[in-house]
Amino acid sequence: MNKLQFKPELSPKKMLEFGVFGGWYFEKKFDEYPALWFKKAKISDFGFNAELNYFGISAGLTKAEWERKGWIHAKDPLGWFQWYCRYTMGRRLDKIDKVQIARWHAFGPRHIGGIKKNCDKGDLSCRKKQRQSLLQWGYNPFF
Repeated sequence: MNKLQFKPELSPKKMLEFGVFGGWYFEKKFDEYPALWFKKAKISDFGFNAELNYFGISAGLTKAEWERKGWIHAKDPLGWFQWYCRYTMGRRLDKIDKVQIARWHAFGPRHIGGIKKNCDKGDLSCRKKQRQSLLQWGYNPFF
């Protein structure tokens, strides 16, 4: 997989502003990331809060499920979004980058296809869980 093929539609900063992972992905540990990313971010002070997600619902699997499926790597113990943030900041780890970019490529098209097949264009109330999931993978869910 060529790294040049990895072009998310949303930056980590924009994702955090829209509302992802119930505002609790980093568990208030932001020191390694640009402070600018968190100026308008929807962040929880007390744990996961689905109301902070853009679509107001919980979407995705738990961290325990990510671990069980082998999706957590020692270099990024919080998972895909942590990897994406670090990748955006310039870190490169060839083997892990290839795995995560392949996961990103596998995720988006199937969920975008499901929305386009089953929803009227622009109906953001249709398939909100899939749209929230797309947002959490850096895809634009607003189509």
